Amino acid sequence: MRKFLSALVILVVSSSAFAGHHKMGDHKDIVDTAASNPMFSTLVAAVKAGGLVDTLKGDGPFTVFAPTNDAFAALPAGTLEMLLKPENKDTLVQILTYHVVAGKVTAKDVVSLSSATTVEGSDVTVNAAMGKVKINNANVVKADVMAENGVIHVIDAVLLPADVAAAL
Repeated sequence: MRKFLSALVILVVSSSAFAGHHKMGDHKDIVDTAASNPMFSTLVAAVKAGGLVDTLKGDGPFTVFAPTNDAFAALPAGTLEMLLKPENKDTLVQILTYHVVAGKVTAKDVVSLSSATTVEGSDVTVNAAMGKVKINNANVVKADVMAENGVIHVIDAVLLPADVAAAL
């Protein structure tokens, strides 16, 4: 289970590498894809702190809704720093795995969904209307960043499971 959760987190991290398309033969997993783009440095740091790198480098496939650095910066002051502390690792993993769905769900698939079950265990709502897609309250700003072990959809907000959001 931990390996699967780690893989989900890596998917989230991989979404950061959405700039440009990969060339044939350029095989990057979700983590490497995200790590190759500076706009996902916060996500990559969180995945490392959560111990999810190996999981997200796994076979997958995974779908990761990857928040940008700006999305993390929009969290309430001190939240990110608190989550990155070792004593809060379980909460961090819960949040990161809430950004991952098992399987490869492309933009074409997402538009026919109203919800999706995350690796964390809770559902996220999916709203596709007028050419735009929202996952809960986050906008998908770049879809279908393909990685060797899944797909990344870049989002503009950090998704929080209901119990975590209530505690913040």
